[in-house]
Amino acid sequence: MQQIKKAAVLGSGVMGSGIAAHLANIGIPTLLLDIAPRELTDAEKAKGLTLEDKAVRNRISEGNRQKLLKQKPAPLTSKNNIALVEAGNFEDDMERLKDVDWIIEVVVENLAIKKQVFEKVDQSRKPGSIVSSNTSGISVEAMSEGRSEDFQKHFLGTHFFNPPRYLKLLEVIPTKNTSSEVLSFMKQFGEDVLGKGVVEAKDTPNFIANRIGTYGLLITVQEMLKGGYSIGEVDSITGPLIGRPKSATFRTLDVVGLDTFIHVANNVYDQVDGKEKEVFEVPGFMKVMQEKGWLGSKSGQGFFLKKGKEILELNPESLEYGPRKKLKTASTELSKQEKGTPGKLKALVYSDDRAGQLLWNILSPALLYSAQLLGEIADDVTAIDKAMKWGFGWELGPFETWDAIGVGKSVQKMEDAGEEVPAWVKDMLEKGFDSFYKEEEGKQYFYHNGEYRLIEENPKAINLKQIKKQKGVIKKNTGASLIDLGDGVALLEFHSQSNAIGLDIIQMINFAVDEVEKNYKGLVIGNQGKNFCVGANLGMILMEAQDDNIYELDMVVRQFQNAMMKIKYSAKPVVAAPFGMTLGGGAEVCLPAAHIQASSETYMGLVEVGVGLIPGGSGNKELYIKHLKNMPNGVEFDLQKVANKVFESIAMAKVSTSGEEARDNNFLNLADGISVNGDHLLYDAKQAVLALHKKGYKPPVRKKVPVVGETGYATLLLGAQAMLYSGYISEHDLKIAKKLAYVIAGGKVPYGTEVDEQYLLDLEREAFLSLVAEPKSQQRMQHMLLKGKPLRN
Repeated sequence: MQQIKKAAVLGSGVMGSGIAAHLANIGIPTLLLDIAPRELTDAEKAKGLTLEDKAVRNRISEGNRQKLLKQKPAPLTSKNNIALVEAGNFEDDMERLKDVDWIIEVVVENLAIKKQVFEKVDQSRKPGSIVSSNTSGISVEAMSEGRSEDFQKHFLGTHFFNPPRYLKLLEVIPTKNTSSEVLSFMKQFGEDVLGKGVVEAKDTPNFIANRIGTYGLLITVQEMLKGGYSIGEVDSITGPLIGRPKSATFRTLDVVGLDTFIHVANNVYDQVDGKEKEVFEVPGFMKVMQEKGWLGSKSGQGFFLKKGKEILELNPESLEYGPRKKLKTASTELSKQEKGTPGKLKALVYSDDRAGQLLWNILSPALLYSAQLLGEIADDVTAIDKAMKWGFGWELGPFETWDAIGVGKSVQKMEDAGEEVPAWVKDMLEKGFDSFYKEEEGKQYFYHNGEYRLIEENPKAINLKQIKKQKGVIKKNTGASLIDLGDGVALLEFHSQSNAIGLDIIQMINFAVDEVEKNYKGLVIGNQGKNFCVGANLGMILMEAQDDNIYELDMVVRQFQNAMMKIKYSAKPVVAAPFGMTLGGGAEVCLPAAHIQASSETYMGLVEVGVGLIPGGSGNKELYIKHLKNMPNGVEFDLQKVANKVFESIAMAKVSTSGEEARDNNFLNLADGISVNGDHLLYDAKQAVLALHKKGYKPPVRKKVPVVGETGYATLLLGAQAMLYSGYISEHDLKIAKKLAYVIAGGKVPYGTEVDEQYLLDLEREAFLSLVAEPKSQQRMQHMLLKGKPLRN
């Protein structure tokens, strides 16, 4: 039975160290190797070190290991994970490969060098260990030539996308000798353990995503030059407007690095011919940019240059920078009225204005190219679509895009323009199949060789849209729906604007807990929106505050607090499944749950201070209790230190950068779970409900809470007052800090007094309402709603 308990990464550059970090994040101890230096640095000479010292021999890999702690975005989900990465070098540590189960090569993209490395690996590895290459385009087959039979059976390509922690795609590329058991193990391991979206690719130049993505980018650049568009105009059309990332085309190139992009483009250019070769020839102005070292973000300038607060765009003809332009036409305005990407695309591609022409001339060749490569780079349309969505962040893959704009209508337009449409697409239309995908009875099918085939999904990838179509909804209102997840588990889904909490969601929480207590084993609170929940409905709070409706707000806050207590003391287990932004009220919904099953990418924090408030829905109390619970049983601890920690966390609006960090910050406890694959989050949360039910779940017993009282309040304020005197915070910040300190300290009671939860809730609500009425807090709320960032007043 294949298992991966320990790994080694050969090559410690940005990609190699990033892969090692990702393995450490999931708990796999990893050996990170690189070359041993040939010369001493001045610092090493000053210390009297020699080339034989271990610190010198491991300098390159250890240096890159240390960089993991400083890089942004952070490759590690918790800085503690660095302990699982051990540095070494190719000369001293190759024999240690006999102890590892997976060896990943990430050295320079040069076939001869890779083959030399694999020769050494073959001599050192244990039989049965998996060996893979993270190449982005060199033939995987060619790398394994001349290796032992056991090596070849256990060898394949595993192409991670950069940065490995954040980008979902993992292309798995078998050779003709890769055993089918190794291939299926790696696909499952990639999805279930590494948390990736795994696509099987064929051993062709640049595999799937980079082949199509690079083609699309070069077509876009050529179209820009031909049509006289500016770099900024192209980016204003090729981003979120058509379901692509905010970085669109040229900002993406700046982030990736022009040198990297040119290398990937040349890799295909060298291996293809005819019309395709012409497309992969990098335009002259980009070669000049490379010579000048204008490589993008890493060199400080590329297609864009930041001057002060202004972002300037490059003129590809003069190579001078000027103000950034946007393309605004009738079709771009029309498309903004449309809901959803398919509607926006349709409004744009069939329009004859400048935006419509640009988009058609970019999309049409990319769709045709994807269809031409079917069978050559991947076996079916789903693999190509998934690769582009997971690797390049497209909302729709090429064939989904084609369906969105209408296959028949677009093929007609292509043929009218003299384009050659692949025979299989025309054949599909002639046979009466008018789309690449279809849905029937809640199941998804894709077109393949004259028939629709069922899309096989991992049973762990729960799709709420499909479940709602198959089973309907138990109850819904404008803010939330209660859904039957099967096996006696219900799910409460938020679907308000940004999943912000208003009265509609509070009502549904109450209904959901009552319904589950009567008829279900337990409840999951989760959704598949962009973020779990960005907090309470700030617009509603501000409106009521400006109208002086404090009585109404008092009622809403009471209802929110009561709903949180209902979650906490529910007779059936409630499991919260946060992911993405889980802020303010979103965190408050999670804290009282019986169990939290967080996504690895969960950014959780009580951030109300940023809008001039403090948490009002039980967040202060619950975070404090969570800290107390995480204290070891039977060991005396300093209550003041706990209060200080909670105060600091809320006063500084600390937000975790991962699920792991949310645990470090005590928003999660040791029993709470973290799902590495976000697509499996709801499945894991459902399993947590069933496990709690099976153990005979009993709600917590209501206990009194020890607080630090008046003396603790004074201690909490010392730091805040010092910050005011040093000019770090304003008078209003101090006012907020005083309210927060009073709530966490438990008001005017002696140190160590045990108080009831309701008493703490009342303190919290009173402090929240008094701050809501403050003009400066209202200014902060308004600023956040208008500008999306905090105001310091």
